[in-house]
Amino acid sequence: MSDFAPRVFSGVQPTGNLHLGNYLGAIKKFVALQESQDCIYCVVDLHSITAQLVHDDLKGQIRSITAAFLAAGIDPKRHIVFNQSRVSGHAELAWIFNCVARIGWMNRMTQFKEKAGKDRENASLGLLAYPSLMAADILLYRATHVPVGDDQKQHLELTRDIAIKFNNDFSQKIAAAGLGTEIAMGEETVNGYFPITEPLIEGEATRVMSLKDGSKKMSKSDPSDLSRINLTDDAEQIARKIRKAKTDPDALPSEVKGLEGRAEADNLVGIFAALAETSKAAVLTDFGGRQFSEFKPVLAELAVEKLAPINGEMRRLTDDPGHIDAVLKDGGERAGAIAERTMRDVKEIVGFLQ
Repeated sequence: MSDFAPRVFSGVQPTGNLHLGNYLGAIKKFVALQESQDCIYCVVDLHSITAQLVHDDLKGQIRSITAAFLAAGIDPKRHIVFNQSRVSGHAELAWIFNCVARIGWMNRMTQFKEKAGKDRENASLGLLAYPSLMAADILLYRATHVPVGDDQKQHLELTRDIAIKFNNDFSQKIAAAGLGTEIAMGEETVNGYFPITEPLIEGEATRVMSLKDGSKKMSKSDPSDLSRINLTDDAEQIARKIRKAKTDPDALPSEVKGLEGRAEADNLVGIFAALAETSKAAVLTDFGGRQFSEFKPVLAELAVEKLAPINGEMRRLTDDPGHIDAVLKDGGERAGAIAERTMRDVKEIVGFLQ
């Protein structure tokens, strides 16, 4: 038996315009990880229909997310970039995981409660079960690490629970098929087929908040466009949104502790730190004691410097949908080859005739 080969998997839903929070919380990290890891990056289009079944232009949204991946610097030749629905193993493994997961696990998912709201009985079954599909997305490639924001940690914990239960329930069958890796579970050792995936959470501004309300996460669905910086915004729009961002009347503190209770100030300092690839403490060393009227123009200049090249490249790529489609097709074929091996093994372990 051998250890699991290190592999990173992550995905982004093709719903609405990508914004600064998506870039700092996910895509920027994707680009950095590809220098040291074997990476698979997915446009998770099956997830996009859980809350909204009918979309005006889902194909366009899929291409837009792919364009953002490429414009930010992800290399689709060295790594894999594809859209989820091209590989049937995602849905196939998700069904098996629906039978592994427990209803109580799903009912505890905070995001389901938030998205379903008070009308839970009218929510789709897909919305309730989509953490099981997320687990399948990750484990179909036997990924060992996933870059996640704070709001996704619970779903990754569910992925780990599913992997643990599958490995425990099928330990003897995994061993008999010669497909296992020994995994220590407390004082016991089981024959595991799936790795117990670890989260990758690092850097400043892992959770970027609304520019209009520092208590709310920056969101594609916020009715106010001033609440977010879209990756498609031009330099003038970026500067205007930062200029209009909500703040308080006090000067910036000199230490990070001084940001406590000041959600909007903390958010803007965190954004600056993430864009500049430094720490909040370092930002406050430079700007402590200064007013937002001095800080915002510098932040706007930095944001334009970092985001304008991505914006321009996204526009160029979007004007060439054939190239994007070719990238997704190639990535889907390479992802499909890995997924096919996994599903063949899983069917053998579960006991299906093939």
